[in-house]
Amino acid sequence: MSLKQAFSSGRSVLSFELFPPKTDAGMDDLMKSVEELNVHKPDFFTCTYGAGGSTRDRTLTITAQVRSQLKVPVASHLTCVGSTREQLRGYLQLAHERGVDYIVALRGDPPKGETEFTAVDGGLRYANELVELIRAEFPQFGILVAGYPEVHQEASDAKVDMANLVRKVNAGADAVVTQLFYDNDDFFRFRDECEAAGIRVPIVPGLLPVLSLNQVKRITTLCKAKLPDKFVAKLEQTDDADWQFAVGVEHAHAQAQGLIDAGVPGIHFYVLNKSTATNQILSNLTGLNR
Repeated sequence: MSLKQAFSSGRSVLSFELFPPKTDAGMDDLMKSVEELNVHKPDFFTCTYGAGGSTRDRTLTITAQVRSQLKVPVASHLTCVGSTREQLRGYLQLAHERGVDYIVALRGDPPKGETEFTAVDGGLRYANELVELIRAEFPQFGILVAGYPEVHQEASDAKVDMANLVRKVNAGADAVVTQLFYDNDDFFRFRDECEAAGIRVPIVPGLLPVLSLNQVKRITTLCKAKLPDKFVAKLEQTDDADWQFAVGVEHAHAQAQGLIDAGVPGIHFYVLNKSTATNQILSNLTGLNR
């Protein structure tokens, strides 16, 4: 099923994001989580792509295994970092041969130790250029791009950030998946801004359930997402791991329910290769049209 078909089916589109584990044991644990998540009948799984293609082989191994085992569409992330156009074409051809259905097209973060993104000779500078390449030369792929409800940390302001998103969508993206956020008002404002900018493709909220306070502080520091004060205060009531996990699930459930009630086209969960939190959230949602 194409992305356009999935988002025009009248159902709430559900997707889960994975990352390539570093060990065989981690791979075994990942596939167990994938099997547990599959009970919710996701429309697709995505798998991240390491900086400079450092996880390329494992990314394609995971997508191929998930697709073969579960008979569900899969998406590979792809970034411009460290790759020439020819290397990107090579990866896209290999992804096609390995059964990848969709591409999450990203510019990518600067390599570790660098503060600014610099394209390699013969490479691409922006995500919209990657979308253009895919759409022109690999039209069989559905294309997802990233949106930032709280503005990309490198953008000078929200206007510039929205102009970048418009370019990605106009280049041929089928849907926008957002960066994680913890206040639904940020998403609703972003959705309104997308509408005002003329973006007509689905805007899908991305949710990362909090597993612990330390975990979410580390992640939000990297992407500059804000944590609501009341949420943090509740997490800080005790260092007990089970308490913080339960608070995180409660908050993510409230977010997901509020988003569904507001008519979002679907939800994308950043599951961190684990199933427990997302299973609990989805098991208690109402109105998710599956």
